Amino acid sequence: MANLNSLPLYEIIQRKNGVKRVVEIIILFLLLSLLIYRLLFLNDHGLTWLLALLCESWFTFNWVLIINIKWNPVEYKTYPDNLVQRAIELPSVDMFVTTADPVLEPPIITINTVLSLLAIDYPAHKLACYVSDDGCSPLTYYSLSEALKFAKLWVPFCKKYNIQVRAPFRYFSNDSLTSSTNSSNWEFHQEWRRMKDEYELLCHKIEDAAQKSRPCDFTGEFAEFSNVERKNHPTIIKVMWENKEGLVDGVPHLVYISREKQHKHPHNSKAGAMNVLTRISGLMTNAPYMLNVDCDMFVNNSNVVVHAMCLLLDSNSEKEFAFAQFPQVFYDGLKDDPYGNQYVVLHEVSQI
Repeated sequence: MANLNSLPLYEIIQRKNGVKRVVEIIILFLLLSLLIYRLLFLNDHGLTWLLALLCESWFTFNWVLIINIKWNPVEYKTYPDNLVQRAIELPSVDMFVTTADPVLEPPIITINTVLSLLAIDYPAHKLACYVSDDGCSPLTYYSLSEALKFAKLWVPFCKKYNIQVRAPFRYFSNDSLTSSTNSSNWEFHQEWRRMKDEYELLCHKIEDAAQKSRPCDFTGEFAEFSNVERKNHPTIIKVMWENKEGLVDGVPHLVYISREKQHKHPHNSKAGAMNVLTRISGLMTNAPYMLNVDCDMFVNNSNVVVHAMCLLLDSNSEKEFAFAQFPQVFYDGLKDDPYGNQYVVLHEVSQI
């Protein structure tokens, strides 16, 4: 019987790269030949060739860097089931979401990101979601408050029926009812319809609030927003939800943060917001791992944290990881990507 502790949590798979290596070496040889040719006849052509030589030298330098990245490509295949079999204690994770402007980054997008994080497959009592609102917007806070009510229905629904795409706007935008493996289940039909109605109601509430000059009554929990300026206000920290009972399948902690801002004081944009999130989370939950996403992202794999832990927790590996980066996939892009929004050259050419 094999020792469970010897089970690998991930595997490094070498990718075949023979043909690409030959092509890259030929291109590098041609670039070096061009540089030598420029140098040999530089005195005959003067300034024009000198400028060309400098530009081509810089291009060659960049090409060498790209070859260095692409020379030995590998894939990491993770084994979440082995993580369970080895009975490794899963660590806590603090999840950070940053937003800065309720107009450029509509709250409905932010709450979908938050909902997808709250519903990931990981012990809920070991998760905490921190939302940084650099716009200090009562609309954003109001939207999160309403989204939290929906999350108490959405999270159990996702985990009960093993929903994969857990951002509601994306889940309901497709024909998710007929494509689901539970489509023949009458109970699932009923709950699916209920979830869709609840989400549409949530969207209507946020849209109505966005159209008003005052999205909410500045009383009670909204009192701190009554006399604030976007770029001049004290710190606002609100624990919106706390999983006090430590329920594994409950809703994770949810914390709203709007850091202090003053006129003529540098705030360092998202980097400054991340520093504040790190300090506050260190005092409140102090998780050893952090998951950072933008407000316009969502989790398209409910086991994303478990896959990351396969890399970060494998004590049998010769390598030690401190950082795991998942590929970014874009949705609803234009056909053939005429404006290069999908970063095809970066992800499929330069880094492969």
